[in-house]
Amino acid sequence: MAKNKALPWAWFDDYRGKAFEGQWPSVTELFAINAERFKDNNLFLSFAPKKQVFTYGEAYKKILEIADYLIENGVKKGDKIGVSGKNSPEWAISYLAVLFSGATVVPLDYALHDHEMEKLISFGGVTRLFIDGERIESIDKFNTLGLVEKISLEEKSNGYKYALDLVGAKNESYPKWDGEDVAAILFTSGTTGTPKGVQLTNNNLVSDCFRAQCYMKLYPTDVFYVILPIHHAYTMLAVFYETFSVGASCVFGKKLVVTQILKDLKLGKVTMFLAVPMLFNKLLAALMDGVRKQGKFKYGLIKTLMAISGFIKKVFNVNIGKKLFGKMLLSKLSLDTNRICISGGGPLPASTFKQFNQLGIDFVQGYGLTETSPITHLNPIDAYEETSVGKLLPGLEQKIVDPDDEGNGVLHIRGSVVMKGYYNNPEATAEVLDADGWLNTGDVGHIDSRGYFYITGRSKSVIVTEGGKNVFPEEIEDLFQLYSEIDQVCIISYLVDKEKKSDGIRCLLYPAKKFSDENSKEAVEKRMNEIVDEVNKNLQSYKKITMTTVIDEPMEMTSTKKIKRFVVAKKYELK
Repeated sequence: MAKNKALPWAWFDDYRGKAFEGQWPSVTELFAINAERFKDNNLFLSFAPKKQVFTYGEAYKKILEIADYLIENGVKKGDKIGVSGKNSPEWAISYLAVLFSGATVVPLDYALHDHEMEKLISFGGVTRLFIDGERIESIDKFNTLGLVEKISLEEKSNGYKYALDLVGAKNESYPKWDGEDVAAILFTSGTTGTPKGVQLTNNNLVSDCFRAQCYMKLYPTDVFYVILPIHHAYTMLAVFYETFSVGASCVFGKKLVVTQILKDLKLGKVTMFLAVPMLFNKLLAALMDGVRKQGKFKYGLIKTLMAISGFIKKVFNVNIGKKLFGKMLLSKLSLDTNRICISGGGPLPASTFKQFNQLGIDFVQGYGLTETSPITHLNPIDAYEETSVGKLLPGLEQKIVDPDDEGNGVLHIRGSVVMKGYYNNPEATAEVLDADGWLNTGDVGHIDSRGYFYITGRSKSVIVTEGGKNVFPEEIEDLFQLYSEIDQVCIISYLVDKEKKSDGIRCLLYPAKKFSDENSKEAVEKRMNEIVDEVNKNLQSYKKITMTTVIDEPMEMTSTKKIKRFVVAKKYELK
């Protein structure tokens, strides 16, 4: 296997048959190998509220001590152990310790309400829970879930044991994982109805981690930054797993606050910055606003230089942007040491993608689902397309099912990254995963002749107009992203004709607080409607917005900053 030395996993050949068997190592085997290869490299770092630094060797020692404690206290293969809390070295160390103990890890969204988290704990059969000290007493307060133990991810937690203080009798060997064993169960939703716990195997996670590296070269000298919730598949794989797969370092950010993010990026000398489109849009808008304030001539000059830089990068694959804009602009965003920015978790405007590349940042946009570990597509840094979410990772298969006249249909994926199924939910599994291993992603789009995938929208959120045309909300919402006067936008349908049961397109807008504070209510509504008119000019007739509602409170969002479309639609339903 891996005869081609260009493959990112070619080095496995030196360890196959010694440290692991089969095509891929398990998660614990991979970590153990790299903990030895890079034992003196920094692995986990945090700067707030206190500075913490763990080398690979130090982290591995602590991981095994916690695993020893768990095994000594009755944890066995097949147990489910939850981990929930703010991003921290303790979270990462505990997650890996669970796997070394032989148990399956269940990362839980820290933003969930207590009763929501408790429902997932119960459904997932979680027996132990690592959780931040501030919530350790409120979760399962009356012991109704039968948790064996709760362990704090923070010091001094009212008598609860602190994760990093745990030490058990030393084990000579740790439980072995098979590639098809479920390493992690990630809940994609589940606050209503039957929860969907995505079962990801060792092969799912490790193969996805290395297949993604075919499109972006990673090095032991890289420093990743984790600011999005680490329980989410996107952050867990693209930052956490990618970090220890190559001997790199990971800086943990605690708050989605721009000033703190910039401080972390600078202190950590971050080279790999992963975030959602909303954050990249805000950073870019703030940067360009600052340039604009320096006068029309300076702004025009910078834009011209950016255009030249982007052309040279795109056509000749030569990056001059770093030298042109490093000290002048990128340092203001603490991105002067940055090598690659990765955007995921939602659609990114092509103009944002383009401008970051013009500034000299290799900007990567990807696509995937929790059910696919999650990455299936990435834009190669040396052959990117601004309007595409990228090319299929090597070794995977894709097909478009039931394409329309424009080639848009539902994307199906098959390969090593596809989940084992939903935990204790065979009905939901059968709805998306067929007997031949094809996963129905529920996402609609088309594939061009070079294999680039262009996403149109979610099949579940599609709006069907009176003329029978399909309109995808995400496609329209994308056009609002660069208007700084707007904080949130959500496109939903409304009933135009009760007899014909035809839908119209309605736009819910929540103005940016700064804009609202500086203008009267009438002026705000006027500007919101002007923006809708501007957007409508770029839309085909059947996609045009025909109703606008300006709302005065933010819409409910997930922890990865996606609007809960169906919750919001219900709340603002026309009576």
